[in-house]
Amino acid sequence: MSLLKSAATVGGLTLVSRLLGFLRDQLIAFTLGTGPVAEAFFVAQRFPNLFRALFAEGAFNSAFVPQFARRIEGEGQSAAHRFATEIFSALLAWLLVFTALSMIAMPWLIYVIAPGFSEEAQKLQLTIDLTRICFPYLLFMSLTALQSGVLNSLNRFTAAAAAPILLNIVMIGSNILAWALGTGNSAATGYIFAWGVSLAGVAQFLLLAIACKRTGMPLFPKWPTFSPDVKKVLALSVPGIISGGIMQINLLIATVIATSLDRAVAYLYYADRLYQLPLGVIGVAIGVVLLPDLSRKLRAGDNQAALNSQNRALELSLFLTIPAAIALMAIPAPILHTVFEHGAFTAADTLAVAPTVLAFAAGLPAFAMTKVFQPGFYAREDTKTPMRFAIISVVINIVASLLLSRWYGHVGIAMATSLAAWANAILLAISLTRRGHYQMDGRLKARLPRILVSGVLMGLLLLLGLWLLTENFTATASFISSLWGLVVLVAGGIAGYFALAHVSGAMTLAEMRAALKR
Repeated sequence: MSLLKSAATVGGLTLVSRLLGFLRDQLIAFTLGTGPVAEAFFVAQRFPNLFRALFAEGAFNSAFVPQFARRIEGEGQSAAHRFATEIFSALLAWLLVFTALSMIAMPWLIYVIAPGFSEEAQKLQLTIDLTRICFPYLLFMSLTALQSGVLNSLNRFTAAAAAPILLNIVMIGSNILAWALGTGNSAATGYIFAWGVSLAGVAQFLLLAIACKRTGMPLFPKWPTFSPDVKKVLALSVPGIISGGIMQINLLIATVIATSLDRAVAYLYYADRLYQLPLGVIGVAIGVVLLPDLSRKLRAGDNQAALNSQNRALELSLFLTIPAAIALMAIPAPILHTVFEHGAFTAADTLAVAPTVLAFAAGLPAFAMTKVFQPGFYAREDTKTPMRFAIISVVINIVASLLLSRWYGHVGIAMATSLAAWANAILLAISLTRRGHYQMDGRLKARLPRILVSGVLMGLLLLLGLWLLTENFTATASFISSLWGLVVLVAGGIAGYFALAHVSGAMTLAEMRAALKR
């Protein structure tokens, strides 16, 4: 399966997941809005998600996948299976200890990640309770991430990409249960949602356990040992923990600072959900596929093919993320009005979240570029360089968040996150280029300006369309009217961009179709 076709498989399933996630977040916004229960729940799920990204997705995608792929290529599936089982057992043992200690120490940990809640005893206690309930999600999703690494290295992307769909299905079910019980905007709903998060982790783990068994790679734990293989993965994982989870680290920093601002945690959450849609469908999908692809090509000594894979991945990422970023900057308010402004989520909330979406969207291409450049280091078993750049990015994020939030509130925190993303992406690109591991080819150099021009013109078309459809997004407009207006804007923007890209030569329609074939 080709790189772009694999990315399309992952991206397509991620799109389904994100659309269901949109429905999930619509229901959460309708039920909880941006009040104290919503903020407590958003912090509660952010904490285990941070450690999942650090210990699992960041560490194992950077350390485990290249070594597992090398064993498949050089020693065969039997040796690779023994290696995976050994790492699985060590990870499970560590997670059991870490989860237990974290749940015991939760009151003190919440003071660290949500210091602004300390002035409201009721909200603080609710956050502690909900985080304890959500925390087992970390254990199951970390194991799921390792299973995903195994499947992705075997070019089996479907099950791993489909797993997040289960989270959204379970959370939609939790919303329906809260509605049926009539708990409304109360702590009881927060508890229902928290239990839903943990249940979703179990469901995703079981799905991938079945998928691994069907591919001949069943992962059952044995007594953990500190073997040379485990030591090597751990040594490579420590830098990968920081560099691979940089986005989650920056979002946690944003959450910590936001707890001192009224409703800022909720505002940042809803803005994050909007820009995560294109990031997950495009950037993350390509990053997931690119790492094992580069690892195999470098193992085979085909450096030119590896370079071509990175250029085509970067081309596709920018071709799709640049217009997505411009669209989010052009029409954030109509999207929020249509998707979230119902029930407990008010028009004032839309006005508060819209500029936050714009600030996050400015960093979207940088986030996608990072997902393309980081595998260039990981595939060569260099996790320390991305770690150093990630630390610089975190420092920039902290300083900029503290400064910008003084003048721009929660919007300043989003601006700082985007600034940090661009710093990280630029440093990665410069380092890869200086080492001779990356060079932008002629095709990408010629097409990037055309992509930018096509994206800007599409943005102008969206602004014109918004002006013509203003009445569809007023406070008195019906949901059907708003939905119809948003569909017209989105469909017109997509059609306009692809037409402009075809005419300008950024990417022809024939090339778009060919990119998804073998």
